[in-house]
Amino acid sequence: MPLNAPGSLSEKQYLDVLAFILEKNGYPPGTAPLTKPALARVALLPYPNLAPNPVASPNLQALGTPTVPPSAHVDLDDTLLRGADRDAKDWRLPGRTYANTRYSPLAQIDAGNVSRLQPVKVVHTGMNESFETTPLVADGVMYVTTPVVESRMKILALNAATGELLWTTSYPIGPHKICCGPNNRGAALAYGKLYVTTLDAKLLALDARTGAPKWAVKLADPSVGYSESMAPQIYEREVIVGSAGAEWAVRGFVAAYDALTGAPRWRWWATDPKTFSGDSWKTGGGTVWTTPAVDVAQALVIFSTANPNPDLEGSTRKGDNLYTDSIVALDVRTGKLRWYYQEVKHDLWDYDATSNVVLFDLHQNGKTIPAAGEAGKVGWYFVVDRRTGKLLRKSEAFVAQNKNMFGKKSVLPGANGGSEWSPPAYSPQTGRVYVLGMDQLMDFKPQPGANHPGFLHTGSVFTNVQKPQKIQRGTFTAIDVASGKIAWQYHAPKPMIGGALATGGGLVFTGEGDGTFEAFDARSGKKLWTYALDGGVNAPPVSYEVNGTQYVAVAAGGNFQLDFKRGDELAIFALKR
Repeated sequence: MPLNAPGSLSEKQYLDVLAFILEKNGYPPGTAPLTKPALARVALLPYPNLAPNPVASPNLQALGTPTVPPSAHVDLDDTLLRGADRDAKDWRLPGRTYANTRYSPLAQIDAGNVSRLQPVKVVHTGMNESFETTPLVADGVMYVTTPVVESRMKILALNAATGELLWTTSYPIGPHKICCGPNNRGAALAYGKLYVTTLDAKLLALDARTGAPKWAVKLADPSVGYSESMAPQIYEREVIVGSAGAEWAVRGFVAAYDALTGAPRWRWWATDPKTFSGDSWKTGGGTVWTTPAVDVAQALVIFSTANPNPDLEGSTRKGDNLYTDSIVALDVRTGKLRWYYQEVKHDLWDYDATSNVVLFDLHQNGKTIPAAGEAGKVGWYFVVDRRTGKLLRKSEAFVAQNKNMFGKKSVLPGANGGSEWSPPAYSPQTGRVYVLGMDQLMDFKPQPGANHPGFLHTGSVFTNVQKPQKIQRGTFTAIDVASGKIAWQYHAPKPMIGGALATGGGLVFTGEGDGTFEAFDARSGKKLWTYALDGGVNAPPVSYEVNGTQYVAVAAGGNFQLDFKRGDELAIFALKR
């Protein structure tokens, strides 16, 4: 070095180059100067971007501040996680329980008093971008992840009642490729650790009391288009993750890692070579980027899969393209396929099945059927028997649909859906699921071409059709899961994306891109309360209890994909005393 004049630099110049390389790869400077004799004493840990095994990550910085109180219950074990449905005060898992229902039994806030709901604290994270996180709450401590701003994300621990900062950790994001915004959708909490995925395709484990790094593992290669935005699932000492990146011609997967050490347990690939022509399965998409549900009784992890690649042009990937656009169940201990249901065969419209799978029981003809539901981009709510994957029903359409999609220039639903990633809520009080949707008419212009990993290729250009204006709006729909009938529907002036919360007080909460946070009567659909936040409310709300008071919290930072107003707010609400 240099290439054409090896050995021509001075000793100091070589040491400066070495120091630069170490710094760029995340190694912090030591306390003594880097000299030639000192090199004999240097021992480098493998950098986590390259390491096959987990190591302490030099890239994480715990930025001081007090730690979580010793009394806080951060050492959640498997018994406490399985019992999350019986402990109303916490929000321990991304979907509150393994069923992903996003239902809180808390009823202090109800239809009669929700008008008195007011903010207790609005926390500003300083990360002014698309904010889609689901906060976790355990024993009065809230954990929040932020979007990526200027190649950095934050993880925060807050007092869940006051918003007081307990600790914050900053993580520099390495080179990455994304299609749809610098998002992070939350964390998993167990065994004294907080687990977070990153846009540069890593899984991090932090000390839940202090934010200090424990280990980091590389999940996939970000240079070819893999990225991570999902909140992981945690079950019986496994951290379960998928990936994003189908638009970049990657092959989707779901994988499990040892929650204590980060060692890999199993990996399932989402494209079946027998259902793709040629070698197109190698770049066939089918990524998994929303949090799975877990059927504890049957030891199944159940999730939804994304579109094939190219999204909108299928000539290079003839076949059904399994297991894209599907609801899939794996053995949670081995990763072996148990069953699947494909919502769209050989998808040509970017109709991912990406909203969270929700588990519930159907009561029909004197029988109880364990079921799983998913709100697809295609605009129906699909309900399957979660023992077999057999379709039980699909709902009435909750968005406008073209009768014949083939050969159409204008497509409805558009490429955003239907329902996007937005996690719905299911209320056992009403037997209804509450789904956010979009009416977005889009024009498609096919663009066939080569498909290579690491290159963005959708197979088409698509644009929103602004007229007639009535086909650019949002929907919030209550669907009876037993019949598939729509019980009520609210229409918003702009597409709705973010998520829902149902509570024991007979309420459902959601938000809109203009900053409106709102509560509806779960049975009638009557809007009972609104509050205006500065950023778009495009994240799922949560509810929890601290010292006898029920709180509702939501992130408000807008949405990159739909260009809703950005912000950095985490708002905490309670009843006015």
